[in-house]
Amino acid sequence: MVDMDTTVQISKELLAKLAIMKMHEKESYESVIWDLIEDRMEFSEQTKKNLAEAEEDIKHGRVHKWEDVVKELKINVSNNSFR
Repeated sequence: MVDMDTTVQISKELLAKLAIMKMHEKESYESVIWDLIEDRMEFSEQTKKNLAEAEEDIKHGRVHKWEDVVKELKINVSNNSFR
């Protein structure tokens, strides 16, 4: 099998995010993408399940506003250390 290069179209927004993720200026975008793929593959099955459940909670509105949580738990966040 021959290694073949290809072009992938991405938005300027995604390109900017990938550029920020580079560890050094000369790192290739392919390397950044491979790192992301490896990170994703390392998620445990439980983590994947938890993420899927969280996405469903968000989708169905089962979330709380930060301000409501702070008020209910009487948390002092004046120094913004929780944001």
